[in-house]
Amino acid sequence: MSDQQPRLHRVNCLDAGGLHRVAYWEWGDPANLRVLVCVHGLTRQGRDFDVLARAMSDHYRVICVDVAGRGESDWLPQPMDYAIPRYVADMVTVLARVNAETVHWVGTSMGGLIGIVLASLARGPIQRLVINDIGPALEAAALTRIGNYVGTAQTWATPEDAADYMWSNSRGFGPHTKEQWLALTRPMLRPIAAADGGGFRSHYDPSIAVPFRAATPEAAALGEAALWHAYDAITCPTLLLRGAESDLLSKSTALSMTQRGPRAALRQFSGVGHAPTLVAHDQVQAVREFLLAS
Repeated sequence: MSDQQPRLHRVNCLDAGGLHRVAYWEWGDPANLRVLVCVHGLTRQGRDFDVLARAMSDHYRVICVDVAGRGESDWLPQPMDYAIPRYVADMVTVLARVNAETVHWVGTSMGGLIGIVLASLARGPIQRLVINDIGPALEAAALTRIGNYVGTAQTWATPEDAADYMWSNSRGFGPHTKEQWLALTRPMLRPIAAADGGGFRSHYDPSIAVPFRAATPEAAALGEAALWHAYDAITCPTLLLRGAESDLLSKSTALSMTQRGPRAALRQFSGVGHAPTLVAHDQVQAVREFLLAS
């Protein structure tokens, strides 16, 4: 595997109170106008895609975004701004900055929802779309599971301790070696100053949990209807990835996504729940073959 490392950039994005900076990690030739954008899940960050980015950087400039409130991006002053419309607006700014002629998209979980909305827009930029283990209809039990840990203030003495804790909430990601899991964990951590006790904390703003927990059944129903409307408006080729044991993307929702809108091609991975991490060779190859088929 290449020892290539990404370049960190930031762009100012407009919000109701002023500006916030969104960070993104760039892989591959910076002059390449063929761009692959990778966007992570709710509590994750852009370095989740290191393995995929290395595998795709021979054909693309790969842009792995830290969504606002995560990773190296600024935290938002208003917690209720942690929502899909804000994220979509930020992505439009990122795409303007990277000056892409071709835009392909890989979105895991929340990143898939952002991709659905962006791909649905008139004159939208996305030409090929990969949606990783998410759909317009979300299973209530999985949302409850996620709500039980998102936003909780945790600290750890070592990265290994953090990895063990995160694995307890992430077994749905499927089998990983110890080295793979530590590689996924380290970018999730931020050091705590020795004067404050030392150790490590999570990278994200705990306030991302505020709108997640404030959602009512009525709001969830309206959101689902809006997402189906967006999905049905997509016209670009679309690949839907699903962990065969996913508790967030049901079999019936995945089937519906193959029969309406862009009629996504479906690829499922056995022994995996929510969500495939795109580290395993077969997962990387599924994405690569789809994106390079054009």
